[in-house]
Amino acid sequence: MAVSYAQIRETIPGVFSEQCETRVVLDHVMSKWGVLVLSTLSDGTQRWGELKRGVPGISEKMLASTLKTLSADGLVHRESFPTVPPHVEYSLTPLGRELMDRMLPLMEWIADHAGTIVGGAGR
Repeated sequence: MAVSYAQIRETIPGVFSEQCETRVVLDHVMSKWGVLVLSTLSDGTQRWGELKRGVPGISEKMLASTLKTLSADGLVHRESFPTVPPHVEYSLTPLGRELMDRMLPLMEWIADHAGTIVGGAGR
């Protein structure tokens, strides 16, 4: 699956340019909260409270906004059950799972090297 950035740009003219929709997708998927919400959902279906606990530091407003964006992008599925109190579950769509199959190795690499990079030894 190794491919260069130049090969991607050669294959898809205009990709990642200022007007390209890839910039929007990158913004949604690679934002701090987008990455963390998607990573948390990669462990399976979760309810609101589980997601909130799984992404420490995220506000309710930001969680709601991130879930709405990722749902609109087709990466997260929201299922509401007609119960009292309301019961809503969130899960990755097949597209979201495919994305996370590719993103989790990057997350592992970041976890393994963050201390070195932030500590300055990687410079």
